[in-house]
Parts: sequence; structure tokens; C-alpha cells
Amino acid sequence: MLSVKAAPAVDFISDVTEVLEKEANAILALKNELNESINDALNLILQCKGRVVITGIGKSGIIGRKMNATLASTGTPSFFLHPSEGLHGDLGMVTKYDIVIAISNSGESEEVLNLLPSINKIGAKMIAIVKNPNSTLGRKSDVVLCIGNAPEACPLGLAPTTSTTVTLALGDALAIALLKARNFQAEDFALFHPAGSLGRKLLLTVDDIIAKTQKNPLTYGQATIQEALFLMTAQGLGATSVVDKDNRLVGILTDGDIRRACALSKDAVYRNVDDLYNRTPVTISEGALAANALELMEFHKVNVLPVVDANNRPIGMIHIHDFMNLGI
Repeated sequence: MLSVKAAPAVDFISDVTEVLEKEANAILALKNELNESINDALNLILQCKGRVVITGIGKSGIIGRKMNATLASTGTPSFFLHPSEGLHGDLGMVTKYDIVIAISNSGESEEVLNLLPSINKIGAKMIAIVKNPNSTLGRKSDVVLCIGNAPEACPLGLAPTTSTTVTLALGDALAIALLKARNFQAEDFALFHPAGSLGRKLLLTVDDIIAKTQKNPLTYGQATIQEALFLMTAQGLGATSVVDKDNRLVGILTDGDIRRACALSKDAVYRNVDDLYNRTPVTISEGALAANALELMEFHKVNVLPVVDANNRPIGMIHIHDFMNLGI
């Protein structure tokens, strides 16, 4: 029986390193291309009464879509316009109050250039992102941002690599500069990302959690430990709030309290809750942010947290697992 030898593994580290170095150096070299045009572009966008419209074809279009997503999520209203779709009706979305950012490495992309007469008639201002400021797109734009002429990382010099990376970095830089100029805060970011982790941390309240879980185990001090255990088991939280005759919180009883008592006496389950509950419970008020509740639980090393109203009446109980289920 013939044995087949495995082909020797090829070491690609040097190839990958070379690409990373070329693209990193190109991004750093972009600093040398900065001039007053960057201020003109940013001030134009800040003064814009409409939206930023980003367009580009091929790889430039892909970068443009990412640039649009970053701008939109950081406080600059924007949308992506595909040049071909623009020529077939979508230019109707562009108004004279908008700013159009056209991306073309060569500045000669036919699809993008074909948009210019209509954009000019509409009256929207143009910002070009190009390699050559003297290209057709550069000459016909109000502001030109030059990405420099760094060679592509592709050894054939054909596949857009360095140029797209530099453009992407420039787009991020523009978005962050605008974010700072608008004093855009984490709360604003959360507003645009309500389903994201940050959105949940900054917008979700304890009221939202207890409305979802609908768990609020309550027991009186006169109840037996056994009765409290049945309640705790039914609610699945491993704890119960202890209240007085006016349903105001006076403490908390956990399964850990009961286990410790049972370790000392077999008759512990027949004792009253009054004998075992913790009279200094950690609580949080209704309306508090869920992130604050989690921070409080981690600080005090507790797994459950009663939520109380203005009269110190428990209205719900949060378990540490609730935060995991919500992705906080």
C-alpha cells in the first residue's frame, strides 16, 4: 500500500506582514495629504441642512456603504446612493440641502461622473474623495479630499487594497471629527442602537426587566421557612423579599440563609422567616438603569436584587441571570 506524504505547510507570515505594513504606512502617509480641504469638507457637512449622500461604484461603493453606516450611527444623517440606481430614479432622493460625497480612486469612474450634471442642477454640494485632485471628479467638486498615491498592496497593482483601506480610514476620521464637533455622547449612540449591547446598557431600566420577568416573591416574617421555600421554588429566584403588614420591604431571605440554618438544625424549616432573614438588603429604586443595577449587584456580590417603589414596597426582583439573558 502506497503512503501519501502531506504537502509541506507554506509559511505566509512574511506575505501577510508585507501587506499590513504597506497599508499601515499608507494610512500614516495620509496625514501629509491633509490641508484646509479637510476643514472645508467638515464645515460643509456641519452646516448641511439635509443629509450626507455617499456614492461610489465597485470597491469604492463598498467602502462608501461602511462610511455611510458610521456617519449615520454617530449623529450625521446619511444614506448610500448607488450610482446606477441614481441614474434610474434614485437621484430623486437628493435635494439641494444635501452634501454628496463621491468616492473614486481614479476620479474617472463613468457611473459616478454621469451623476454630476443632475447633482449640479439639483444644487447639492459635492465632496470628492480621490487619488488625483486634478481628475474629472476632483475638478468638478466643491471640495477635494486627496488620499495620496500609495501603491496597492496587491503585487499586480490591480486589486484595490491600500487605496480602499486609506479611504476607509479617512471616512472614520471624518465621522469621529463630526462626532466630536456635535458633542455626540454615549447616550446618543445608544439611541441609534437600541438593540445593541450599548443601547441596552444605557436605555434599559429595571422596570423593563421586571415587566419582562414578572417575578416578585413576597413573604411575611410570620411565615415558616418551609412556606418561604415553596414560594422561592415557584418563582425560581432562590430568594424572597420579606415585607411588613403594609407590604414595605424589611429584608430578604435567600436559599443560602436557609441552607446555613439547616446545617445547624434539622428543624430549621419549621422556624419563622423572622428568625433568619437579612435585615439590611441591597435594593434599587424603580426607574433606575439596568446597568446601575448590575453594577450594584457585582459590587455587593449578590445574585438577586429587589426593586422598590418610592414607598419602599417591592415591585419586582431581578436575578443576575436576567442580565445575561438580555446580553448586558
